[in-house]
Amino acid sequence: MTEFIITMLAFMAGGILKGAIGAGAPVLVVPVMSIYFGVPYAVAAFTLPAIASNIWQGWHYRHSLEDAGFLWRLTLGAGIGAFLGTVLLANLPGELLSLVVGVLALCYVGFKLFKPGWSLPYETARRLAAPAGFTAGVLQGAAGISAPVSVTFMHAANLGRLRFIASISIFFLGMSCVQLPSQIGLGVMDRQIFLFSLMGCVPLFLGMPIGAWLVKRFGVKLFDRLIMTLLVVISVTLIAEAF
Repeated sequence: MTEFIITMLAFMAGGILKGAIGAGAPVLVVPVMSIYFGVPYAVAAFTLPAIASNIWQGWHYRHSLEDAGFLWRLTLGAGIGAFLGTVLLANLPGELLSLVVGVLALCYVGFKLFKPGWSLPYETARRLAAPAGFTAGVLQGAAGISAPVSVTFMHAANLGRLRFIASISIFFLGMSCVQLPSQIGLGVMDRQIFLFSLMGCVPLFLGMPIGAWLVKRFGVKLFDRLIMTLLVVISVTLIAEAF
């Protein structure tokens, strides 16, 4: 029961993060779940909340979508990568996956701290869309965390907040729609995890409007610092357990 409550709180915290900045929920939820249930369970359990929340967010911000070619290349590459990543998830040892999740979360924190102003010319970002999407998809499929590539890449492309939220919602939705049938086919997703994943949708959606309100009241910087501190603690825990 303790693990269940903590996990549901993690889903709510992930929803708050997603409501505030439009992305980042799996960076928080997957490491927390991995501590208690292992990486394959955590990655699979986040799939349905990812699909549901990104459908809602993508529809809500649909009028901010631009440059379909860029988005299609990014999402198609991500879908192919997500399938390959799910194959890795089903076959790699749990300790290695825990280590990967912990390291990826730390990489995300490190890049946010030391390269906050890093940017790409948009034309360069368009050319790199497919390989960036593929790399992010592999990470998402295998470890449930693509933010060190996906969020960093799309922030660097300077899309603007509304277009960023709309685009990354479609991007994550494309990956998740590949992950779900792949996880079922490879035996990663079973009936118990599916039901747990459905339950996770509730606190995630409850957290999203809270995040949207908090970021308007307190700003993004304070919010980011609190999340980064929490991620460091979680990442170190996962890496220590892997050894």
